[in-house]
Amino acid sequence: MSRSVSAGPPAIVGGPSPYRGRRVALATKHDKARAIARPFRVGLGAAVVTPPGLDTDLLGTFTGEVPRLGTPGEVARQKARLGMALAGVPLGLASEGSFGPHPDIPFLPADRELLLFVDDERGLEVAEWELTTDTNYAHRCVATLGDLADFLPRVDFPAHALIARPALPDTPGGPHDPVEIHKGLATLPALRDAIARCRARSRDGLVRVETDMRADRNPTRLRVIRRLAVRLARRLRARCPACAAPGWGLVGLQPGLPCRWCGLPTDLARGEILGCARCEERREQPRPDGLLLADPGDCPRCNP
Repeated sequence: MSRSVSAGPPAIVGGPSPYRGRRVALATKHDKARAIARPFRVGLGAAVVTPPGLDTDLLGTFTGEVPRLGTPGEVARQKARLGMALAGVPLGLASEGSFGPHPDIPFLPADRELLLFVDDERGLEVAEWELTTDTNYAHRCVATLGDLADFLPRVDFPAHALIARPALPDTPGGPHDPVEIHKGLATLPALRDAIARCRARSRDGLVRVETDMRADRNPTRLRVIRRLAVRLARRLRARCPACAAPGWGLVGLQPGLPCRWCGLPTDLARGEILGCARCEERREQPRPDGLLLADPGDCPRCNP
């Protein structure tokens, strides 16, 4: 197999879908099939099925009652394989989301979303991910419902559900005491009642109200997952130019875009590295935006 990164023949695109008529197990407890099933049906002719009785919360919850052990990729792999085992199929899908400050713009919240496809017949895994500020992820500590007057429109409540919990619980369960975590709050009466209950169990009288990031309670997150599903289905139609395995696509970036003033390489990407999910074939291609020179503001010499 080639280890070089160079130009070469393009990926094999077109022809019959390698997954037409196949069943793909989607490991989800939160109705992600609403975002994933159609792109896979239209793009690949594959049927996405959700195995009954699968509790993905056993591998971690957003509210922390069950900690997530491992990286998002490792957890997504575990989820996919659980679904494959329950459905009795060699093809699986799972997604995993992480939320917090944007790594480059800390004052903006971000969603880092991963969608993983596993094919045990061909011995490959193909992943698409996205780092986006297209999220309503936020929280606020309040004493009453009135304290949320400007917060609720900002997080698009009630279209997006909320979670309430004591800011400082008075129970030995600690900050993630499941007894007083109220999820899926999507009406003002339910939110008001949850705040009252949590305030009664809070040592400082404050309640933490946060966005519910589960996919079935968060249309914005579901929209991001749908974008990933479209990209992943399209990628699975592209085959490696060396071994013809499906899943040819972006695997890395080639740094070193030269500065427009001094010509020295910067940390910005000068190109993309495309690769195979099964063999070691790699090819470099120019940046999709056509940018050939970096702004001096991104140069460590011109803007130290």
